[in-house]
Amino acid sequence: MDAPRPSTIRDLFARLAVNARGALHVIRQNGPGQVQFWFIALLVGTAAGGAAVLFRLGISLLQTTLYGTEDPRLMHSFAETLPWYMIVLIPVCGGLVVGIILDRFTADGRARSVAEVIEGAALHNGRVETKEGMASAAASLITLGSGGSSGREGPVVHLAAVLSSWVLDRINADGITGRDLMGCAVAAAVSASFNAPIAGALFALEVVLRHFAVHAFAPIVIASAAGTVISRLAFGDVTEFVLIEEGILAFYVELPAFLLLGLLSGLIAVVMMRSIFLADDFGNHTCKRIGIPRFIRPAVAGLLLGVLALGFPHIIGVGYETTSAALTGQILWHEAVVFCAVKVAAVAITMGGRMGGGIFSPSIMVGALLGLAFGLTATATFPNVSGSETLYALAGMGAVAAAVLGAPISTTLIVFELTGDWQTGLAVMVAVSMSTAVASRLVDRSFFLTQLERRDVHLAKGPQGYLLSLCGVATLMRRPGDPGAASEEAVWAAIADGVWVDVDGTLEQAMPVFERTGLPFLPVLSFGGEGKPPKVHGALFHVDALHAFNRALASTAEEEHS
Repeated sequence: MDAPRPSTIRDLFARLAVNARGALHVIRQNGPGQVQFWFIALLVGTAAGGAAVLFRLGISLLQTTLYGTEDPRLMHSFAETLPWYMIVLIPVCGGLVVGIILDRFTADGRARSVAEVIEGAALHNGRVETKEGMASAAASLITLGSGGSSGREGPVVHLAAVLSSWVLDRINADGITGRDLMGCAVAAAVSASFNAPIAGALFALEVVLRHFAVHAFAPIVIASAAGTVISRLAFGDVTEFVLIEEGILAFYVELPAFLLLGLLSGLIAVVMMRSIFLADDFGNHTCKRIGIPRFIRPAVAGLLLGVLALGFPHIIGVGYETTSAALTGQILWHEAVVFCAVKVAAVAITMGGRMGGGIFSPSIMVGALLGLAFGLTATATFPNVSGSETLYALAGMGAVAAAVLGAPISTTLIVFELTGDWQTGLAVMVAVSMSTAVASRLVDRSFFLTQLERRDVHLAKGPQGYLLSLCGVATLMRRPGDPGAASEEAVWAAIADGVWVDVDGTLEQAMPVFERTGLPFLPVLSFGGEGKPPKVHGALFHVDALHAFNRALASTAEEEHS
């Protein structure tokens, strides 16, 4: 049989290219269909998984280059052999580079993380900032590579959201599709970062989308599986931590101890979160009062970390070596207590110093140390009815992390998939349920939602708390001459009483005024400057505002239950 002629092959590829361009044009005009979206979810999941793997390899390469260690997982042990000036100098230089990057590419000098992804899903149709996101990923990579005491999951999640946002802008996706594709990217990134496909999918649903709609489940699972495959091709099918022995639970007699551990874990999680916020506020106040340039702030944090690492090198980097030692019972009681306290301080310095990174890895390290200390106490006090102290370390790891993330389901599964130990689920679930119940009442549900609340982004209360901010006054007001518009006399009478709403405002500002005054409408004004009279654009009627809010609530409910 004759071989295909070159011209025939060229014609075939030309037709395929034309068809591909035509399909892309249809997707851009009409949005992707269901089958197309699943294919896009697979591609995005693969890309996000690859980004997570590259990010992890980048951290290891940078740590190897800066510290000279052959195995970055043993960073703590290797750092003990380094000269003191190297331990101090490396995080200072890393902090300086981070400060320059964030000062140059972000408006506020702050690295983006999971909180911005949640905000993007709720308020921006599944989009996040691209330039700031790439700068944040680079800053967090340098932070973790140079000894910053934070985690890699937050930057990876935001980097995945940046990838999905880039795709969304090119396929003309609407809000629901945008949120679903962001969930796909996040699931793949988490799955690839921790080799945890089940937890990755549930993390995207529980933390980012904050609903379990059926229409989102299938593509997110597809993307999560793709991310896991990429991770296993790079690192193999291995768990992050290896336990020496299986946890032994003394049946129901020991469950009250895990409830108590959950209570303590919830309180420690709150202390950890509030320490970070306190450090951030202190840094803001100090920089403003002394006049320190904001790009110097991460370098100062690096200096503090370096000094702290002279006595406690285990705070350097992600900290999986110390976490593994706690899970296998290789740390003494007093070491566990001290390491736990020092790690909380180191995380507060890192994140309060605007160095970047995530909160998950520090929280599992703090939880494992707390659980081990609790387990050593419990097994020594009641040796006849107690199991292994390492089981308490495992339960504490899940309990603190779940309270910090506000994600009891996905965090429990992440713990199981990180360790490969599915036999101790009852103990972990009891501790996790208690810790999240306690912590959610002392903060705004989670570390991420509390971060947003501190920036006046009100997502913790659910759709009824943030949908008002999405409804602009200018799109709902009745202009002069419209049917049913307010009379000019009534408008100026309300203005004379000091009752009005800005044309650039939202229902979040308007609804409290309606409730306070009881008026049927509010004048909509804009101000041209000092000495100039306000310009009247129209009037916002209470009934129109209520109708818009009801439509937004109905649309959200339809999305979450479809």
